[in-house]
Amino acid sequence: MSGPALPPNGALKVSATEECVGPMRLTQEPIQVLLVFAKEDGQSDAFWWACDRAGFRCNIARTPESAVECFLDKHHEIVVIDGRHSRYFEPEAVCRMIRATKPSENTVILAVVPQKLPEQEEPSVLPLLCAGFSRRFVENSSVAACYNELLQIEHGEVRCQFKLRACNSVFTALEHCQEAIEITSEDHILQYVNPAFERMTGYHRGEVIGKVLTELPKSDKNRADLLDTINTCIKKGKEWQGCYYARKKSGDSIQQQVKIVPVFGQGGKIRHFVALKRPHFDNNNQVHKFNKEERCSGEHSQSECHSLRHRDRRKDSIDARSVSSRGSDAPSLQNRRHSSVARIHSMTIEAPITKVINIINAAQENSPVTVAEALDRVLEILRTTELYSPQLASKEDDPHTNDLVGGLMNDGMRRLSGNEYVFSKNMSQSQLAIPVTLNDVPPSIAEMLNDEECWDFNILELEAATHKRPLTYLGLKIFTSFGVCDFLNCSEATLRSWLQLIEASYHSSNSYHNSTHAADVLHATAYFLRRERVKSSLDQLDEVAALIAATVHDVDHPGRTNSFLCNAGSELAILYNDTAVLESHHAALAFQLTNRDSKSNIFKNIDRNQYRTLRQSVIDMVLATEMTRHFEHVSKFVNSINKPMAAIEETSTCSGNSESESQTNFRNSAENRLLIKRMLIKCADVANPCRPLELCIEWAGRISEEYFAQTDEEKRLGLPVVMPVFDRNTCSVPKSQISFMDYFITDMFDALDESAGGRRSTSPGRPRQSRRTSEGGTRSGAWRERRSGFRRERASYLDGSRVSDQISDQLQFPRVGEVRRLLGRRSGLFAGAAKRPIPEEA
Repeated sequence: MSGPALPPNGALKVSATEECVGPMRLTQEPIQVLLVFAKEDGQSDAFWWACDRAGFRCNIARTPESAVECFLDKHHEIVVIDGRHSRYFEPEAVCRMIRATKPSENTVILAVVPQKLPEQEEPSVLPLLCAGFSRRFVENSSVAACYNELLQIEHGEVRCQFKLRACNSVFTALEHCQEAIEITSEDHILQYVNPAFERMTGYHRGEVIGKVLTELPKSDKNRADLLDTINTCIKKGKEWQGCYYARKKSGDSIQQQVKIVPVFGQGGKIRHFVALKRPHFDNNNQVHKFNKEERCSGEHSQSECHSLRHRDRRKDSIDARSVSSRGSDAPSLQNRRHSSVARIHSMTIEAPITKVINIINAAQENSPVTVAEALDRVLEILRTTELYSPQLASKEDDPHTNDLVGGLMNDGMRRLSGNEYVFSKNMSQSQLAIPVTLNDVPPSIAEMLNDEECWDFNILELEAATHKRPLTYLGLKIFTSFGVCDFLNCSEATLRSWLQLIEASYHSSNSYHNSTHAADVLHATAYFLRRERVKSSLDQLDEVAALIAATVHDVDHPGRTNSFLCNAGSELAILYNDTAVLESHHAALAFQLTNRDSKSNIFKNIDRNQYRTLRQSVIDMVLATEMTRHFEHVSKFVNSINKPMAAIEETSTCSGNSESESQTNFRNSAENRLLIKRMLIKCADVANPCRPLELCIEWAGRISEEYFAQTDEEKRLGLPVVMPVFDRNTCSVPKSQISFMDYFITDMFDALDESAGGRRSTSPGRPRQSRRTSEGGTRSGAWRERRSGFRRERASYLDGSRVSDQISDQLQFPRVGEVRRLLGRRSGLFAGAAKRPIPEEA
C-alpha cells in the first residue's frame, strides 16, 4: 500500500552497501520497512518521511492480514507496529503472526507505545519482548526522532541480523564438509560437531554437545604427554597440527590427522577452538575399511550412499569408486598409485628440496608415531620459503627495535594510488671534479690518504677537504693499491672518469646516503680485504668486484627506504615489483652509467666471460645489502662457514697442523667465497657504530636526519609512517642507535670476526691450544660481563629522569663508542687498527 505523496525533492535514496563478516564480503540491499498502522496519522507519516530520508523502501499495511501478506512477499528487515490503540487490532497478536513465519527469524519488530502520563510508572517492556517484539518506541511524531530510531536499528540489530543470516552459508559448508569439524569453548566444552564427525566417531551430536572433551573416552595409543603438549601450544594462541588417536563409540581406535586452531574473540582472548580432523591411513586396507564402515553408518538413503561412494578424498588423492568396489579391484588401485609414483620419479629435473622431502616421507612409513609426528613438523618447516630467516619475536617494550625491523627489513607492500615518489634524474655536471691523477692530489689530501689503511681513518675530514667529493680521491688511492687498473686493463684516466661519474650520481643533498657514505663503505671493504684470513680466501677478481660493489652500492639513492617507495607507488617500485627496489636500481644503474661512455667504461677491455663473472659478483654483493634478508645471510654464513671451519680447525689442531689444506680448499670454494663477499659488504655498509666515537656520533645524526625527513614527508603525503619513532620532535637518537647495534650489528660482526680468526688461536700443540682457549674464554666472559654492566648503566640513564637532548647525547653516545672499543679489543678484524691506544678500562 502506498504512503503519502512525495515532495518534489523527496526521491528515495536507494543504494546497496557492503558488509564484511570475517573474510566474507557481502552486499546488503536497501533496507525495507513495513509500517502496520490501522489509519494514517502524524506518527505513521513521521515514520514514512524518516524512511524516505534514510533511503529505506517503505510499505504500509492497514490490517493484520495485509501485513502478513506483504511481509511474506517483501521480507522486510524492520516492521513497525502501532501499539497505541487496541480497538483496530491487537499489536501482540500481529507480532506473533509475523513471528510465526520463517522469514521473520532475522527481522526487527518495533512496537510504537503511547506516552505515559507524568504520574504513571514506567511500564515494563517484558510483555512486549515475550510477544516477539525486538524493542519499543515511545510515541513521537517528530520526523527527526523517527529517523534517529531507524538509524540506530539499522546500525545495530539490522546489521547484526544480516551478518547472522550470512553465517548460515558457513554452517551449510560445515555440514557438508568432508572433514570432521569440532568446535569447543575456551574451557573445551563441545559446542558443535558436523555430520562428518558423527560418521567418523559413531557419536550423534546430541550425545557429545555440551560435554567436556575430557569426558569422552580416550585411546591408549597416544603418548602420555601428547594432550599436555597440545594444550600448551593452543593456549598460547598457536595452531597445533599432528597425528592423534581417538576412540570411536564402538571402542575402536582411529588415527586422525588433526589441526586445532584457536579463535580469538571478545577482549582479544581465546574464546573457541576449532579442530579439523580426517582419518590418517597407513595403507590401502585401512582406506577400504574406513569407507566400508562409513557407508554402513548413519541413516543415509540409497541415493546418499551412492553419492558417498563416488566422493573423492582430497588428502590421499584416491578415487573412491575403486576403493568402494570389490576386493578384487584392489590391484588396479595399487597399480594406479604405483603409476603415479613412477611418473613423479621419472621426472628428469628434481630440486634438492624435493629429494629431501621424498626421503623424509619414505622414512615416515616405518617410523613410530612420535617420530612420524616429529617428521611432519620437519616437513612443515622445509616447505616454508625462508629457511634461514628466524621467526622474529615481537618486542613490544622496544618501539625503536620494532621500527627499525619494520622499516628496514620489510618491503612496503601497501600501494596508495595517486601518491608517487619519483627519483631525481638531474645529475649536476658541475659536481664533476677537474680530472687529476693520483700524483696530482693536493698535499693536504695526500697526507690524509696516507692513513687510509687504518680503521680509524677519518672520512669526514676527507669529505671537508675534498668539498664533498671524497669518493674519487679515496677510490683512486684504494683501487691503485689493489691493482684494479692492471686487472681491468684500463687506464688511470678511465678509472678516474668512472669514479667521478659514479660520485656525481650520488645525491649530495642526502645527509647520509651520499658519496661520503660510499667512500666510507669502500674504505671498510678495503680494510676487510687486507685481513690475512679474508685475503687468502678470495682471488683478485673477488677483490675487484668487492671494491666496485662498495663504490656503487647506493648510487642514486633518494634518501628514502624501500618501504617508502613501495607505499608511494614510485616508478622504481613498480618496475622491480616491490622487491629489493633500491638495491636492484643501484646495481642496474651502475652498469648503465659505466657502459654509457667509452671514456668511463672500466670494463671495455676485459673478455666477455670475465666481465660476466665480475658483473654477477658485483650485483650479488649490492643485492646483499638489502636488509630484508639480513638474518638469512648471517645465518647462512655462520652455518655454512664458521661452524664447518671450527670443526676442520679442531681436527687440524689434533693433528698438529696450524693451517691444513682442507681449510684452504674449504674457504676457497666458489659458494663460500660468495658468502664471504656478501658478509664483507654487509659489515662494511653498517660499520658506523664500530667507528671512532666522533665518527659514530656524526653518522648517527646523519641517518637519523634522513629518517626524520622521511617521516615528515610521509605525514605530508598521507602515506603510512613506516618508522613512527623517528619523529624529529620525540625521537631519542641514542636509543635508536643502541637498538640498531643490539639487533643488527653485534651478531653479524661476531660472525665475521670469528671467520677472520679473531677468536681462535692457531698455535700448534694441543696442550698450549687448550690453555689459550681457556684464556680466550675468560677474556670473552669478562668482555660480556663488562657489556652487561654497560647495558645496566645505559638503562639507568634511559629510564631515569628526563634530560635534554644535548645531555642525553653526551650520556649515551660514549656508550656506543665503548661497545665499539670492546668489539675492537675482542676482534681479530680490528687488531692493530686503532691509531691511538685503547684505554685498558674500556
